[in-house]
Amino acid sequence: MQILVVGSGGREHALCYGLVRSSSVKKVYCSPGNGGIAEQAECVTLEGDDAIVTFCRDKAIDLVVVGPEQPLVDGLADRLREAGICVFGPSAAAAQLEGSKGFTKDICQKYSIPTGAYGRFDNAADAKEYLGKQSMPIVIKADGLAAGKGVVIAARRREAERVIDEMFDGKFGDASREIVIEEFLEGEEISFFALCDGETAVEFGSAQDHKAVGEGDTGPNTGGMGTYAPAPIMTPALRKQIMQEVILPTVKAMKAEGMPFHGVLFAGLMITRDGPQLIEFNVRFGDPEAQVLMMRLDDDLGQLLYQAASGKLPANPPQFRDEAAVCVVMAANGYPGAYEKGSEIRHIDEAEALPGVKVFHAGTQAKDGKVLAAGGRVLGVTALGGNVLEAQTQAYAAVDKIDWPEGFCRRDIAWRAVKTLKAAS
Repeated sequence: MQILVVGSGGREHALCYGLVRSSSVKKVYCSPGNGGIAEQAECVTLEGDDAIVTFCRDKAIDLVVVGPEQPLVDGLADRLREAGICVFGPSAAAAQLEGSKGFTKDICQKYSIPTGAYGRFDNAADAKEYLGKQSMPIVIKADGLAAGKGVVIAARRREAERVIDEMFDGKFGDASREIVIEEFLEGEEISFFALCDGETAVEFGSAQDHKAVGEGDTGPNTGGMGTYAPAPIMTPALRKQIMQEVILPTVKAMKAEGMPFHGVLFAGLMITRDGPQLIEFNVRFGDPEAQVLMMRLDDDLGQLLYQAASGKLPANPPQFRDEAAVCVVMAANGYPGAYEKGSEIRHIDEAEALPGVKVFHAGTQAKDGKVLAAGGRVLGVTALGGNVLEAQTQAYAAVDKIDWPEGFCRRDIAWRAVKTLKAAS
């Protein structure tokens, strides 16, 4: 197969990495790609849906893999399907599972998919009236896409009222024209992935990530400062329960609503005393979760994505390696606030020379033979190990090989799993 990957981040680098290792794949293109992706795929610049369709026809592309959520919400998959091009990714209608928090909560309520109690609002007065009847803490979310930043956990009522005002005053633009207020769930959070073909789904691994910028999971939330897999909490019984109570009912619900879901369904879950509860759905692979998933995958990624896109998923889930994987994100100083671009990053090759290490590029630019930082989250330094402690040790050994004074990382990624492992030994 010849495959086009759409996107430019660490998720897309991980997808290209998995695809070039697939025996079913002959050639991988990526638009627009980045400095690291260019080492594995041919990067092309395609401006707009029409350019993508024309490129696919000219190059006889067998499958398009859409990485980010925005083009899916905007309908790129619909445009490709209308042109007769096979695409891994949901329609704009089905992408509402990520594009609208309220839509997802309504689907959960209608089809008895476990999630926290909620209300959805288009004005501050009604939102505050509802708030007055709820206990604290409370979760307030912008309804639309807000680059992972539209969620606030308010500990006090006055803080919650301020957040409501800020959102309706346009803090997140169009994303917060409507908001969702929902119950604060207690437990352990997990990211769970399933490939879907419109009719059914198969599990595609899980991971736990660290959203907070600071060690000990403190400070403001980011797009993700690191992740690891497998998580100790994810037992075979829990995997089965998530598939039966969350994933398969959602696939069935979307088909019943006339918007069958094709692609990857990424469920952010809270594992509570009452079992798994849905926090949110994403309709694409996570970043940096994709990095650990692709490092551990022991199957043909190209074939799997094509089977999901064409409605022919196998009955059995794909195979993953027994090793653990840890991804440590290196970000530009100042992130998630203001940061500078253009600083040079050296010795990535030395990091990748370590056994079991791959450095995924999330926000880089190749220029005059140099690798330059071009984003907030810049690298995903990922390592395999016999267990999560070994993977963590190797990932930080690789981080320490990289020369980038203008960047930083958390030094405690996977701390919870390491603590569990040490307690058991």
